[in-house]
Amino acid sequence: MSTSTARAFRWLALLLIVLAGVALSFGPAEAPSDPTAMAPDDVDSTRVARILQERPGDNGGAALVLFSSDDPLDLAALGPRAAELGGPLIPNGDMTAALVPVEVISENLTENSEKITGLREQASADLPAGVTAQVTGPAAIEGDLAGVFAGANVLLLAVTGGIVAVLLIVTYRSPLLWILPLLVIGLADRVAATGYTWALDALGAAWNESTAGILSVLVFGAGTNYALLLISRYRDELHGTEDRFEAMATAWGPTVKTVFASAATVILGVACLLLSAVPTTRGLGLASMFGIAVAFLFAVFVLPGVLLLFGRWIFWPRIPRVGQEIRHGFWDRIGGVVRARPALVTVVSLLVLGVASLGALQIRTGLTQAEQFLDTPESITAAAVLEEKFPDQEATPAIIATQEAERVTAVLEDAGHNVTPQEPAGEWEILQVSGGTTEELRASLEGTDALVGGQEAELHDTEQSAAADRTLIFPVILLVLLVALMVMLRSVVAPVIMTATVLLTNIAALGLGWWISTGVLGFTSFDALTPLYSFVFLVALGIDYSIFLITRAREEARTHGTSEGVLRSLSATGGVITSAGILLAAVFAALGVLPLVVLAQVGIVIFIGVLLDTLVVRTILIPALVQLLGERIWWPGRVRA
Repeated sequence: MSTSTARAFRWLALLLIVLAGVALSFGPAEAPSDPTAMAPDDVDSTRVARILQERPGDNGGAALVLFSSDDPLDLAALGPRAAELGGPLIPNGDMTAALVPVEVISENLTENSEKITGLREQASADLPAGVTAQVTGPAAIEGDLAGVFAGANVLLLAVTGGIVAVLLIVTYRSPLLWILPLLVIGLADRVAATGYTWALDALGAAWNESTAGILSVLVFGAGTNYALLLISRYRDELHGTEDRFEAMATAWGPTVKTVFASAATVILGVACLLLSAVPTTRGLGLASMFGIAVAFLFAVFVLPGVLLLFGRWIFWPRIPRVGQEIRHGFWDRIGGVVRARPALVTVVSLLVLGVASLGALQIRTGLTQAEQFLDTPESITAAAVLEEKFPDQEATPAIIATQEAERVTAVLEDAGHNVTPQEPAGEWEILQVSGGTTEELRASLEGTDALVGGQEAELHDTEQSAAADRTLIFPVILLVLLVALMVMLRSVVAPVIMTATVLLTNIAALGLGWWISTGVLGFTSFDALTPLYSFVFLVALGIDYSIFLITRAREEARTHGTSEGVLRSLSATGGVITSAGILLAAVFAALGVLPLVVLAQVGIVIFIGVLLDTLVVRTILIPALVQLLGERIWWPGRVRA
């Protein structure tokens, strides 16, 4: 980049900021209320959901209003309320509870959540003393799932922004500088949060409330990492020239190459989620690709111009001066230890990761509907009351579609299940069934044409597909990473080592995450999607720091040789990469403020994995391995001066 181009970056930054403001004025697209979005396309639960959509006007879900009391209810007093709600009043045997089935019609998740809230207010208004009203059922659970995010993403944004602000202040020790990257990446986050909904809507892809939370921490984490690299290189160049435009022109090129390599690798990694059988997982992959691209564009095209709007005084009180010596004392000492005992450092590092990996052998996956929430919503507590008051009822009964209803009904009743016929859907008869798990129902109905659906079946099918996704996506993403690194580094040995360390770090993070989740936080198991999401994002993001280290080492090796070059790279990048890693880990830990167990677990695993990668793998293990291998690390290529 020339100095004149660097000067023009100020106007480019202002133009892009204005365009971002225009884009934000449109607001996000609404997430569709698609009952087939959480399970694979070809499973029974999805087929049943599609069959139900064939019923005229069927774009709603069932809710159950449950009135309960310690004493027998006055059914005459509750009758008018049931009529207002639009359903019959069905008492239990001892008259201490009564149900009102209600159909909730909605076009999207937000509308469904609002209608469930309204239904609760209507049901609870002016009840007789001692009577409580609760709402459960499939529509209520779906509404609570969307409703618990009301304000949660704003809280996540505030917590994430606060974490980034604090860590930037600590990193730069400046009361001014931290504001610029925070504002730029914060704007990138809002653009990504709005833009991905329109992009996915245009592509017909599915997404849900969790997508926004994961995307936000991804954009903040990756974008701030890119910003740290740019600012670090820019500050180094300010030590060599009085002209800030010349300094940026010199810093921009090498930084963009490194950041582009990182962003491209992350995009390729998260693109592997497109292989998932689950529509919302594919949507998360698309959203993540979009978010990383936005973070890259803002970091390399907006942030430089914003920095250049201000003089070097923005670094106050640690203003870089021409001729001032750049010191990396701590990292020089770390490099000295690695140089002196590379074999011992390698063995100890591998031992630490190996012990941490033992927990991965104990991992179990699969949470019930009730276990998926960090804070139990009303629909789940009401479901427990429903099972107590109506032993033959369930809040989320199985929905069975069949064209031989008499035979299927007989089989189910012989097996002790409670069967209630529902409105047919075209040529399909619909049965509502209480009692038994999805596996038990499907085993009982083997040999019939019956399709078992409903929320519990959907959860079961999602768990099964998540296991299949792991079997497919884990090796694919490692292969994609390996090939990308080979192309990038024009080497075989270095990419193999980097990929192997990423794999080991992932296993160790999953192992430690399992011990913390079950032993400390009391979760019974991982959510079915926790290993998949954690692995993909850790592979995609964790390799960043090794890329930053190795690409700088390759530059230094041209002048100083490989062994000395990697230590110089560690010294030069140690501070900024460690800051970036700690920041990324802390940002993903912020997922714990969201209300779902899966997001908390993913945050824990990625937090651990990024710290392991930053503090163990990138800091000591890879430099030690390079010391042991020397020039062979670049085989079959060579580094030429």
